[in-house]
Amino acid sequence: MTSEHLRAAEAGRSPLSALEQRARELLDPAHYDYFAGGAGDEITLADNEHAFRRLALLPRVLRDTTGRSSAIDLLGDPSSMPVFVCPTAFHRLAHPDGERATARGVAAAGLVMIASMAGTVPIGEVTAAAREIDRDARVWFQLYLHPEPEVTEELVRRGERAGCTALVVTVDSPVRSRRFREDLHGFHDLPAGMYAENMRGLPGTTGNGLRSIAMSAEFTWEHLRRLRELTRLPVVLKGILHPEDARLAVEHGADAIVVSNHGGRQLDPASATLDALPAISAAVAGRIPVYLDGGVRRGSDVVLALALGATAVGVGRPVLWGLTVGGDKGVTDVLDTLRSEFEHTLTMCGVADLSDLNADLVTVRGAARS
Repeated sequence: MTSEHLRAAEAGRSPLSALEQRARELLDPAHYDYFAGGAGDEITLADNEHAFRRLALLPRVLRDTTGRSSAIDLLGDPSSMPVFVCPTAFHRLAHPDGERATARGVAAAGLVMIASMAGTVPIGEVTAAAREIDRDARVWFQLYLHPEPEVTEELVRRGERAGCTALVVTVDSPVRSRRFREDLHGFHDLPAGMYAENMRGLPGTTGNGLRSIAMSAEFTWEHLRRLRELTRLPVVLKGILHPEDARLAVEHGADAIVVSNHGGRQLDPASATLDALPAISAAVAGRIPVYLDGGVRRGSDVVLALALGATAVGVGRPVLWGLTVGGDKGVTDVLDTLRSEFEHTLTMCGVADLSDLNADLVTVRGAARS
């Protein structure tokens, strides 16, 4: 048991909860609030976690669970468990090596990292760092569509040249959100010498000039069609909460979707992702993978999400806390903690194979009483 586990146990908290407190002590308050905060009154931010607490597992017994494997493929990319690392911005606020350290930590855990377009390290250096650890490491590239098509195309090409194996398009941001914590600190720009490196030298800039990340309410499903024509990489749509949008995503050629509310950072109040998952899973009906992020803090959360229809789940903030406290090793420790908890929960629930996970193992807390 690590020292973080012991401190958490003494405080009656989960290891990742204790890790967040340690990260908060180390981070500049403005930077902590940037990572931790959400939109509006942060109702959705809190509800993402609370949604998992409203449910309970119904374990099966006397079932041989030895020999089980948790490894899966994510759009053809191997993953040591059904967990991936969500795109989050500005990792150099948490650690000097920024996304390089994150990539090394994720690769050591055998998982897929989704690198943010708003990274403070260029995407090519992120993939290179991951492959220092594992030459077969997989990195996906998250991007926002840009009102100028040539800017979107150049970003796609940068992801391709870097060796990324999928594109993750965030679709829940027609405008910028209102985040009161950031306003409180006046946090609207990165510190001197730190930049969103993937926005350098794009069309419309001079030399190495920086473009801002533009958002637009004009985007439609037609823009997704145009993106599909630009690349042969799988395209994942991140930010789906409505079942009809899930159906449309399938019809318009998305290779996968992420049930996501941007970690509670866009629309407040929006549905908790776990609450939205069952209807979206039913709408997709197995035609493409359905991933989920938002509020995942324990291995049991992963089990609940998979039982309700997710193919895999993403974690974001816990990885940032690990990065803050321990760099690449801290990232790996977070993911290994989730792995240990996930495997333990599967065994306790009598799950011999991931295909055994279904809604029969889930009940509303308090509904099943002996």
